Amino acid sequence: MTLLASLQLGTIFIIVVLVALPLGALVFAMGAGDALQKIGKGDFALEQDFPQSSGSGPVHAVSAEVREEEIRQMVQARSDRGVAKGREALDVEAEVQRLLATGPSGPALGQDRALREEVRQLVVARNERRQRQGKEPLDVDAEVERQLSELENLGQ
Repeated sequence: MTLLASLQLGTIFIIVVLVALPLGALVFAMGAGDALQKIGKGDFALEQDFPQSSGSGPVHAVSAEVREEEIRQMVQARSDRGVAKGREALDVEAEVQRLLATGPSGPALGQDRALREEVRQLVVARNERRQRQGKEPLDVDAEVERQLSELENLGQ
């Protein structure tokens, strides 16, 4: 009786798998060549990592005329979209004047009671840390005002 005939069917399957899998993987890797290196490359692939915008770049001030013209364009576009949907047209000049009257960043952040209270809690916590470190505590009200004014002027 031959050696192959004396082996059981399960043993033959195991031997075939243990020989065929590595052999197949080797043939695949050699046949693919550098095709595996080209995966993700091509005309539409991004081959570099773009830096995340952290806002650390220079901020250029925009003149009041340019700002007003951009606001007018946005309001006119909103009015045109509304008319296309069957709504009444906006009074563009009145809307622009209303938006310009609220200031560059909208209503003042200092008027938001919830935000003011949250900033106050942060200042109190900072004062507690400063006192534990042996430093002079900050004036809470003045620091709250300073923080809110920094937030309001953040984009300018």
